[in-house]
Amino acid sequence: MKAIFFVTAICLNCFLPNKVIAVQQVEMLKRDGEKNEIPLLNNRFRIDSNIDKITLLFFRKPGSAAVVLVRPDGRKYSVSDAARNRDIEWYDELSYDIVTINNPMPGPWQAIGRILPNSRIVALGDIELKIDELPPLLFQGETVKVTGRILNDGEAIDANFFNDVVSLNLNFVSTNNDAFANFGAGREEVAVFQDNGYGLDERPRDGVFTGELKLTFSAGEWIPELYIKTPLLQRQVVQNPIIVHNPPLSYDIKLSDEKSNDHLLTITIDSSIVKPETAIIQGRIYYPNNEEQMFTIDAIASDSRQLSIKNYKWGRYSVELSIFGTNVNDREFMATPPTYKFEVDRPSIPASEVAPAKIITPDEVTTGKPVKERMPTSTIISLIVGCNMLILLLGWLLIRIFVQKKPVKFNVRLSFLKKKKASEDDVTDSGKNQVGKNGSKNDRTGEILNLSMTDD
Repeated sequence: MKAIFFVTAICLNCFLPNKVIAVQQVEMLKRDGEKNEIPLLNNRFRIDSNIDKITLLFFRKPGSAAVVLVRPDGRKYSVSDAARNRDIEWYDELSYDIVTINNPMPGPWQAIGRILPNSRIVALGDIELKIDELPPLLFQGETVKVTGRILNDGEAIDANFFNDVVSLNLNFVSTNNDAFANFGAGREEVAVFQDNGYGLDERPRDGVFTGELKLTFSAGEWIPELYIKTPLLQRQVVQNPIIVHNPPLSYDIKLSDEKSNDHLLTITIDSSIVKPETAIIQGRIYYPNNEEQMFTIDAIASDSRQLSIKNYKWGRYSVELSIFGTNVNDREFMATPPTYKFEVDRPSIPASEVAPAKIITPDEVTTGKPVKERMPTSTIISLIVGCNMLILLLGWLLIRIFVQKKPVKFNVRLSFLKKKKASEDDVTDSGKNQVGKNGSKNDRTGEILNLSMTDD
């Protein structure tokens, strides 16, 4: 199978008689062989001499280098030429290149690069948007599916890769009408249209862009603006102003009393917007004690629906709900109105249960029991310091005895005891050195005894 590539060309019509001729100015030349071995020879296209400006779109393998364009005279254009050549505007992305050339040279051009083999040439003439008209009756909280197509001379573009570089967006712009609540609200980005098969989009890459319109902003008069945007191309469609109504629900809460143990929430449906017999309501109740409860209210002919809410005493209650039904224009809808909240105040203590304050007379003050005096601050500080010192001492003793295995010794030196002990030692020493009656010297040092007799 022959490999072909994708080129998108936008031609200026100022020198052309009509749009049909503009579309035919870019064509693909025949390939030279079955295999795409030489991109220089295979990826070819021709530009007519009447084209004043052309925009080319090349899809290549993700991460590959940007393509290189070869003019008919052999001169090459690359992405770096866009910085110094005013006639070239180049947008280089991860998987594609968009190149705009002013006054391109007529003749056969070549593209060098890892261009995807399943692409093909498409010439774009008059680009326009075809968007489904928004429903005439919309209200806050509603979710609406809107589809749009990008047309080329009135026909859908049958090119899967083209959707990767095009984004379709929808904005709501306030009309600044002081008669509505959205006066001065500015611009709201409502939806981004996708063609990827996710969300409300039915099939991927089928040329149909699908948007999920969530009316979560304030009610009022708005102007829808839809536009497509690419790095080098923009188109915009402005529709007639529409009015977004308030949610078609109103609430009335009856708090629990002695006759009823539950709170009773009455939900009233606005029959001028919604057919009550088609409305189904479901949601979730959030209680003050963080408990949750699911509920469903089936469709009935009455405008009012009642919802019992358990009484968990005082606190804040929240009710989130969704409504499904048909409006008065026979259009089915689904909506999520703002969360309804109510609060039960903390019960007050009855006056009969409050003990009366005792009045103390002056006589009772003088004759009553004496009031205990408060301990002085200095005493409290002294007690705290003393307790801390005692705790530190006990801790040191425990560590020394049980951890370090050392005895506790108190080395106290008293000066008067030392003097007394020294005098006793002197007396003892003098007694030992006295000579006996026999004239001998009591000496244990081993000296020779004097045994001579006296003259008497």
